[in-house]
Amino acid sequence: MKFGIAMFPTDYAIGPAELAVAVEERGFDSLWFPEHTHIPASRLSPWPGGSELPKEYYHTLDPFVAFGAAAAVTTKLLLGTGICLVIERDPITLAKEVASLDLISDGRVLFGIGGGWNKEEMKNHGTDPAQRWKVLRERIAAMKAIWANDEAEYHGDFVDFDPIWSWPKPVQTPHPPIYVGGGGANTLNRVVEYGDGWMPIYGRYDVVGRIKELNELAAERGRDRLPVSIFFGPTRDDRLRELRDAGVDRVIFNMPPLASDKAFDRLDQFAEVAHKAGG
Repeated sequence: MKFGIAMFPTDYAIGPAELAVAVEERGFDSLWFPEHTHIPASRLSPWPGGSELPKEYYHTLDPFVAFGAAAAVTTKLLLGTGICLVIERDPITLAKEVASLDLISDGRVLFGIGGGWNKEEMKNHGTDPAQRWKVLRERIAAMKAIWANDEAEYHGDFVDFDPIWSWPKPVQTPHPPIYVGGGGANTLNRVVEYGDGWMPIYGRYDVVGRIKELNELAAERGRDRLPVSIFFGPTRDDRLRELRDAGVDRVIFNMPPLASDKAFDRLDQFAEVAHKAGG
């Protein structure tokens, strides 16, 4: 089982380059950055994590800019979006951003995606929350077409363009692995349909119980076993053993946006947990 670190890169925390070096030096396989373009001041959509929304949600850097800095100072560390809000981004532009990061990092991108929870945020980007999964599906399909073809076109209900030229293409073929976040009733269908792995949040869903379901669904549709990465993973030995026994491939520890000295201490604590767990 592999181990990664997730942190909101903010304007008041350790910088993404310094963080990436520290994460790689401690033997973690991956670094994950979430994203929110903004948080509407109305605060009508409740945060799934509790009553008070942490300020990092509206102080976070753009993940692709932050990962550009991280890629420049590391050599092996995988760079994962956790998650990228595809429904808030133009698919042609996003395809170029993902491919560009994969190129400059020499093929180290993990593309975590999801539908999001803040309905007002989606609406500000012109996305109807009720249609977000259909929008996500089409945008991913359109991006795959751009990555795979010298002359790409896509014609759907939400994405529509005639043949285009767009380079660079990703280093990884056919594209960086797509990890689908979430744990709702239709999530596993989405993972198998257009994803390459599942990335649920620990504690919100019956992850252990649904891994078997995911594998069976993949087999029914002619796909190989799909890897599972646990977001906001536990640190207790017994819970990590349970995840390992269930077939989890990666546990991603969540770190708050801390200043350098405190961030290093927290990373050391996570590294010790990972070492004891066999990572």
